[in-house]
Amino acid sequence: MLGDTTSNDRQGRRALILVENLSVPFDRRVWQECTTLRDAGWQVHVICPQGVKRDTEPEAEIDGVRIHRYPLRAATGGPAGYLREYGSALWHTARLARKVGPVHVVHACNPPDLLFLPARWLTRRGARFVFDQHDLVPELYLSRFDRGQDLLYRGVCALERMTYRAADIVLATNESYRDVAVRRGGKRPEDVFVVRSAPQVDRFQPVEPEPELKNGKPHLLCYLGVMGPQDGVDYALRALAKLRDEVKRTDWHAVFVGSGDAFDAMVELSRELGLSEQVRFTGRIPDADLVRYLSTADVCLSPDPHNPLNDVSTMNKVLEYMAMGRPIVSFDLREARVSAGDAALYAPANDEAEFARLIAQLLDDPEQRARMGKTGQERITGQLSWQNSQRSLLAAYAAACGGRTPVASGGPARSGRRPRR
Repeated sequence: MLGDTTSNDRQGRRALILVENLSVPFDRRVWQECTTLRDAGWQVHVICPQGVKRDTEPEAEIDGVRIHRYPLRAATGGPAGYLREYGSALWHTARLARKVGPVHVVHACNPPDLLFLPARWLTRRGARFVFDQHDLVPELYLSRFDRGQDLLYRGVCALERMTYRAADIVLATNESYRDVAVRRGGKRPEDVFVVRSAPQVDRFQPVEPEPELKNGKPHLLCYLGVMGPQDGVDYALRALAKLRDEVKRTDWHAVFVGSGDAFDAMVELSRELGLSEQVRFTGRIPDADLVRYLSTADVCLSPDPHNPLNDVSTMNKVLEYMAMGRPIVSFDLREARVSAGDAALYAPANDEAEFARLIAQLLDDPEQRARMGKTGQERITGQLSWQNSQRSLLAAYAAACGGRTPVASGGPARSGRRPRR
C-alpha cells in the first residue's frame, strides 16, 4: 500500500478530481493520479467531459474509480466560443459536484483557471483545495493567440491569481511551474509539490520494427502529439522541406500521429511544401499502432517552438519518445533539456535549418541513435519515473489534510468559512 498513513486513517477518505479539457481515463496524467490515490486507500471520483469516440458514457466505474461525465462542445470561433464552452463546463461541474457530495479533497486540473468556482461549494463544507497546474494559462494565451497583453490576457492573469489564492496545495508539473507558483502565485514553497507527468511504461513497450512502415525509404521520422497552433508541427514540416531541399536528403518517410485544431491546416501546409508523398498524417490511432510506429522510428521530432509557454513546459511526447528508446531532435527549450538531457539533440530556438541538419546527423549515425535511446529509457525508469511522482502526490495530499477532521461521507454540509491555515 502506498503512503505513510495507517489504513484506519485512510478509511473512507474521499477525493474529487475536476477536469475540463480532456476525458478520463483518456487524460493519462489524471488517470495515473486517480489510480495512485485509489491504491493509497482513497475513494476517488472524477468529473470531466464526455469523449467523442471513447469515454462516452455519462457514468462509469473503472478499476474502482467513479467517473461522472458531461456533454461538452469544444470552443470554436474565438473568445465567444470559449465563453460558451467554459460556461457549460462550469454549470455541469457544479451540478455533478453536488451529486458527489462532501469530500475531503477537491482537486482541480487546469486549464482553464476557473474550476475553483464550482469547487467553492465543497471547500465551504470543509474540503481542502488542491490545484493541479497542467498549464500556465497566461503563457498559453500569449503563445497560442499572439494578441499581446490585452484585456483578455489581464483577465486570465486575474483568474490564475484567484486560483492560487483559493488553493491550499499546488501541484506543479516541473520546477519551472513550481517557481511560478511561488514567485507569481505567492504560495509558500512548502505548499507547492512537483508531481511530474510520466509515461505509462507498460503502455510504451517496444516491439519488433516493421520496415514496411517506412514506405520504401531507409529511415522513418515520427511526430506524436497534439497539433495546435503552439505545438510546432508547422516548424517540423518546414524543417523537413529544408531537409529535402537544402540538406539534399530524401531517404526518409515521416509520420505525424495525433490530432488537434491545427490538423487540417498542417495537412494543407504539407501539400504546399510538396511533402505529400513523404509525410503521412494518421490522426489519432490505437495504442498498438502507435507503438508500432515508434518502435520503427529512427528519429522522433519535438518541434515545439520557443515561446513563453513551451520554454517552461514539460512535453509529454518527449517523455514518451524516451520510454520507447528513440533519439529526439528538439528546439533548445529549458524544460526540454531537463526532461531529455542527452537523449536529444537541440537546435537553436526556432532554427528550422539546424533542426533539419540535426535530423540528418542522427540518420547518419546509428550508434549515436542507440546511445541516445538507451539514455532516454534509463531516465524514464529512474529519476523521471512515475514512482517518484507518486510519492510527491501522496505527500501533497498528506499536507492538504494534515490536522483536518474528516468530512463524513454523505453527511450534513457545514456552513461558514474555511478555517485559516
